[in-house]
Amino acid sequence: MKTILAYRFSAFGDVAMTVPVCVEFLEQNPDVQIIFISRDNFKDLFDKHPRLKFHGINFDDYKGVFGIRKLTRQLIRNFNPDYVADLHDVIRTKMVNSIFFRHGFKVFQIDKGKEEKEKLTNVWNLDKFPLKRTVERYADVFRRMGFRLELSHQLRTQYNNKKDIGFAPFAQHKGKMMPLEKSFELARILARTHKVYFFGGGKEENEILNNWEKQIPNTQSLSGKLSLKEELTKISELELMISMDSANMHLASLMGTRCVSVWGSTHHFAGFLGYGQSEDDIVHVKDLSCRPCSVFGDKECFRGDYACLEELNIQKIIDRI
Repeated sequence: MKTILAYRFSAFGDVAMTVPVCVEFLEQNPDVQIIFISRDNFKDLFDKHPRLKFHGINFDDYKGVFGIRKLTRQLIRNFNPDYVADLHDVIRTKMVNSIFFRHGFKVFQIDKGKEEKEKLTNVWNLDKFPLKRTVERYADVFRRMGFRLELSHQLRTQYNNKKDIGFAPFAQHKGKMMPLEKSFELARILARTHKVYFFGGGKEENEILNNWEKQIPNTQSLSGKLSLKEELTKISELELMISMDSANMHLASLMGTRCVSVWGSTHHFAGFLGYGQSEDDIVHVKDLSCRPCSVFGDKECFRGDYACLEELNIQKIIDRI
């Protein structure tokens, strides 16, 4: 049995995107196991295959250069892998890679296509086209090791009697989030015909969604009330999730639930559409030449008015449903 040690430490949605790739890889390569290294609190994402083993770490225990050296030596001592897969490519993982390499391990690193993405998000570039999907970039790391891997890009339903709608109106950055008044109105309209569950996290989001629950009949806020495992189970039971370009889209993909996704300053051309989700379920303002101006939605609006979100008509979301 060959052992691959793979790591991706953040962000939540990006880590979630690695899971279906790992699962399909293991199904197609029965003589391999993957030890996946990531943050402790991501553990419940990784229960999808018996040969996908999760090893959680807390970076408070591995601070600075000496901490990274300590972590890498522990990984070498505990797992002694045949291959090392860096699915992150940041300064921290480059340091880990160099130590593995010096100890004679075969290290394979993701190509994130940084130059392509910089060109795509240049507001003066009018020649925009889809880049390679992130999940295929993950898959390429395993392919370069010499293994075969063909991704299905299909959702895997995990619950048969699916019903109700989930709505995750928040995102980490302003450039990825509909104005709250639009989200409130959308929830109010949907709740006339469907039970709507709100998803979020953090004190401020909890308060907002609890207030929405009080104001809109046939809704329930789950924000801050469930463990990750419970949240994933609930998402698997939903007929549909509505999400911004955020982690909840990727959680829906992981649990085999269709997701209508809303995109503002970001764009699915950068490769981050949820695994198995349909491009037909993307809702965005198409005729803005400045989109996308950001890969992650973290840049200030070039125009200053966030037209990509302010001009978005919620009727488009309702029509998709």
